[in-house]
Amino acid sequence: MKPSPKSIKIVEVGPRDGLQNEKTIVSTADKITYIKKLIESGLENIELTSFVNPKNIPQLFDAKEVIEAIDLKPTYSALVPNIKGLERALETKIKRIAIFTAASETFNKKNINMTIEESIKNYKPVVKLALEKGLSVRGYISTCFICPFDGKVNKEKVLEVTNELLNMGVDEVSIGDTIGSALPNDIYETVGFLLNTIPKEKIALHFHDTYNNALVNVAAGIDLGITTFDSSSGGIGGCPYAPGASGNLATEDLVNFLNTVNVKSGVDLNKLTEASMFMKSVLGRPLNRGDSCKGNS
Repeated sequence: MKPSPKSIKIVEVGPRDGLQNEKTIVSTADKITYIKKLIESGLENIELTSFVNPKNIPQLFDAKEVIEAIDLKPTYSALVPNIKGLERALETKIKRIAIFTAASETFNKKNINMTIEESIKNYKPVVKLALEKGLSVRGYISTCFICPFDGKVNKEKVLEVTNELLNMGVDEVSIGDTIGSALPNDIYETVGFLLNTIPKEKIALHFHDTYNNALVNVAAGIDLGITTFDSSSGGIGGCPYAPGASGNLATEDLVNFLNTVNVKSGVDLNKLTEASMFMKSVLGRPLNRGDSCKGNS
């Protein structure tokens, strides 16, 4: 492994990607408390919520109320699925949005009922308007390594979709292992291929921990020069449209790993654990990962 970077940027996705997959609908007050605890831990990049149709994702019905209760930073974001979602976001003070597509046609159709091409067409006016209004835009690409329906995903397709997002004006693309089946060789192959033509600063990695391989995949990503990783406190989350997908990489596990290799994350592990323990009590169930982590940042 190459020398580690001095610091890693963590994008905390628990409040959105974590809670959207929960059967329990968390109250607005508890979401706000949870987010404030995450902020207290030192997390600088947090995905707060999503402006999807509440009929589709009832867990995030209160996006506007949550955002209004938070002392916003430009690095806090919200997911938007279309122009209507962006219009709702523009009614708030959010300064960063995220859009999402996939590198697998079958998954994209099941996830958002669009082909990849249709989703790109859908997002072009969203990104254009967001940029005109002074917002920054992040992009997610699901199933970049292995699809639960189509199997191994072509790295050339991942590059094609990544370039489509970047050409729209997206400033960072999160490359996702949606079902947690990727291994380090897959990371080296696909991400290494992307880095032949795309600056590493524009790439983030988003791992699920289905088979306990998320951290070795993080190490592979760091070895390639990637310095931005998505994670979810307590490992909460998953994907309702990806059979077998378990929770996200736990932020506690990521921070603990970075601590052991002397890479700064800026996150206090004890305070982060407090945030996860709060959500554990709210959800009334054990967390997927990370709920036994304690330590110092």
